[in-house]
Amino acid sequence: MSLDISLIREQPCCVFEHNITHNLGKMAKEAGLYYPMWRPDEIGVEFAHQLIEPLEQGILLLESDPQRFEALNPDNGWGCYAGLLDSAKIYLKACIEYPDARVCVSR
Repeated sequence: MSLDISLIREQPCCVFEHNITHNLGKMAKEAGLYYPMWRPDEIGVEFAHQLIEPLEQGILLLESDPQRFEALNPDNGWGCYAGLLDSAKIYLKACIEYPDARVCVSR
């Protein structure tokens, strides 16, 4: 017989990083994506799986009326409809792949 002793240290590991311009905030609000993407903490989101449904809904809304959202493209040219749509899709894919990941945003 023997005694096995282990000390295990779990360190946080980033599994997804993405950056998007704040210039798309108005468009994101219109699509219902502002709080899920920019301020998840304010709507009680702690883990990635909590973002799946809001991201899916926002993506559907963006795709349902491109002209409506393209009209909200920032005047200064920094950010666009396609960029927000792509970012939301990339984020959704990561949330599906890593549902138990803790959500952290830096504004």
